[in-house]
Formats: sequence, C-alpha cells, structure tokens
Amino acid sequence: MADPWTSGSPLFNADGAYVFNRLVEFLRAQHAEQGYSEVVTPTIYKKSLWERSGHWENYAQDMFSVVGRGATGTTKDGEVGEDEEFGLKPMNCPGHCVLFSNRTWSHRELPVRYADFSPLHRNENSGSLRGLTRVRRFHQDDGHIFCTPEQIKDEILKELSFVRMVYQTFDLPPFNLVLSTKPTDGSAIGEDSQWSTAESHLKQALEDSGLPWKLNPGDGAFYGPKIDIQIPDNTRYGEPLQAATIQLDFQLPQRFELSYKDADQKSHRPVMIHRAAFGSIERFMHILMTRTHGAPDYKTKPLPFWLTPRPIIIFTLNDKPEIVNYAFKVHDILHGRTPGPSTSPQPLNTLRLPITLDTRGISLSAKIGEARLKGFHFGAVVGHNELDEGTVALKVWHRTEKVSYNEKGAPGASLKVDQARRMFEALCENWM
Repeated sequence: MADPWTSGSPLFNADGAYVFNRLVEFLRAQHAEQGYSEVVTPTIYKKSLWERSGHWENYAQDMFSVVGRGATGTTKDGEVGEDEEFGLKPMNCPGHCVLFSNRTWSHRELPVRYADFSPLHRNENSGSLRGLTRVRRFHQDDGHIFCTPEQIKDEILKELSFVRMVYQTFDLPPFNLVLSTKPTDGSAIGEDSQWSTAESHLKQALEDSGLPWKLNPGDGAFYGPKIDIQIPDNTRYGEPLQAATIQLDFQLPQRFELSYKDADQKSHRPVMIHRAAFGSIERFMHILMTRTHGAPDYKTKPLPFWLTPRPIIIFTLNDKPEIVNYAFKVHDILHGRTPGPSTSPQPLNTLRLPITLDTRGISLSAKIGEARLKGFHFGAVVGHNELDEGTVALKVWHRTEKVSYNEKGAPGASLKVDQARRMFEALCENWM
C-alpha cells in the first residue's frame, strides 16, 4: 500500500510481506545452487566513496544525500571530526567492490559471486512514481560477479540460462532481450577501447545463447553496457517493464583498484558483472500480480500455491464451540505449528503456511463464494463428521495440474489432517 507519509516507499501488510519473503526465499535457494555467497552491506556510505565510484558525478541527482556528524576526515581538505556528506545507496556495486578489496584473491578462486537483498533508495521525481513499478525505496536480487576476462562469456551465458529458468518457473511470457551500448550523453566513464571490448563480449554471448535480441544504442549504464530483459506490462500503461539485467563493467574494478593473483603471483584486474534476475522485487511482484490475480471471471489464476498468501481457508459448518475449537486445531497443524508450548527451537526449514479461518455463522455456500473470489486454492470444511474422524473435507479451486488429494486420487474427498499437511508441503516443494 502507499501512503502520503511514505511517498514512493511502499508499505507491505502481512499478505504482501509473505509474498515478498517467499520470493526472497526462492532466490536464496537458487543463489546457493548458482554459487553465490549472500552478503549484507550498509545503506549509507560517505560521499567520498560515491565520488570514487563515479556515482556522485553521474548519478547524484537520483540519490538521497544526508549529513553525518563527526566524520573521520576523508572529505577533501576536511579535518577529523568535521561533518561529512553521506549518500543513501541507490545500488550495491560499490559496497561489493569494497568487500572484494578486503583480501587477496587467487585466480583459482574466481569467479567470486556476491548476492545482496539490502534496500536501495533512489530519489525519483514524484511525477514518475507509479505503483510498485517505480518507487523510491526498493529491493533487488542484486548480484555481482568478479571474474577473469576468460570467464566472461560462460558467466553471462549462465546468467541468461538462469533468468530463463526463473521466468519459466513463474510461467511468464517470452521476454525481450535488449543490448544497451555506451551512453551518448557524455556520462560514460572509461576508455572507448574498454567499452568496445565489453560490448563485443555481450554481443557474442547473446549470439551464442540462440535467443532473439535487439540493439538499443546509447542507453547503457555510465560504467558499462548491459543486457536488459523486458516483460510486457499487463496494465493499461502497456509499456514493457525492465526486469532482469546483466551488465559488464571494466570501470569499477579499476576505480577501486581490485586485483587477483595469477599462477605466477602477478596481479591482474578482474572484470565485474552486475546481474539481477527479478530486477526490483517490488516490480516483479507487480508483474506477477497483474498476470495471476484471482479475478472473479476465473480467466486468470491466482499466485502459485507456494507463493500465495491465500493458499487455504478453513470453513466451519456451524459456530458451535466444539467445531470452532477443532477448526483452530486444524489451523495449527496445517500452518505447521507444534501443539502445546515450544520446548525446543523449530528447524529453520519448517514451512509456515498462512491459513485463514472463517468461523462466521453464515451459510457454507456464502463462505465458499467469497473465498473463490479472493483466490484461495483450497477450502477445508470441518463439521461434526470431520471432528469425529480427525479429517478435513477439501474443496479445490484454481488447480490445473494433476494432484492426488487422497489415496484414491479423488479431489474434494476427506483427508486426515496430517495427510493434508503433507500434501500441501509437497505442492510447495515442487513450486506448484
């Protein structure tokens, strides 16, 4: 949700936070498989760092600046204790360069891959703010790869393959690949020869990928050319939305004097690849919600079961105390909560499902009608029969894949509560 107090910085209620966190969990699982190490970096850095990276010269108007008390004198011609200007980070790359520079690397250890979900801030014009697609505070599935020049092609092809796998998981439409080259507005830093080399690497990787792409001259980042992945927007605006990005950078490693040692202990400059599969997580949520919203006409699907904040709703057949109490017990089991007081920590991989309870004293048909419009995947009905047998009667909606709901494979039949829990766990494990 948006609020005048937080212009351009969205607030997420419990449902939105659940979707956001599940997307981050999804990416963390993939990053570990891809060889990324997750890092945590500051939100605020001294102006002097942004001057070194080139952001203060080329990006300052899109940054939030603040004044800190008692800086350590790194301001030019400043003194120890003098206040210094700081900038909220609009991107993570300088911080990752600082991390990489903190130790000596061997060529055998490259590529080094960092992932970071820290919040970013960009001082967008108020007129350009739009829902979740253009905001001032957001999160990226930000990653940076430090590699040798010989590793560039393989790393870019891996990232293109990774993006394709991620988008197929979410059943997104075919995306457009756009190669943006050296800016023509004078903001580009570095030598022309470095830009030509970087652009050649990206072009070759795109050709080798076998995917269609088009050229977008002059729209690269100030530090390097980039491949942008664009997805059609389902809203009335209709403009393609940039999601993933892959950028090749020879400039920041040079500005931060990064190096690694070869087999003869000679120092060499690494190459830096900036990448994000979702891009902005907030914008990716917009893309998903405009394509998979539980609309009343049932022509669109809700979010996948593993991602939706509305996977299951429990209905009571009446509001008698014993039925309501049983509904709460079913709620705890399906949610993944241990009965009774906790005597030991829960495993980190415990799946917590957001279960909704409807114990109102209205007709079951009215409850079901409302739940279907809200996009729930399953309804679990409990009455006296279910109480006596320790079961739930499942109502199934919005399911297109084949799933066995009990031993006989009959959807809508009764299931033991622990069996229902195991079935829901299986749906999540298979990204369904």
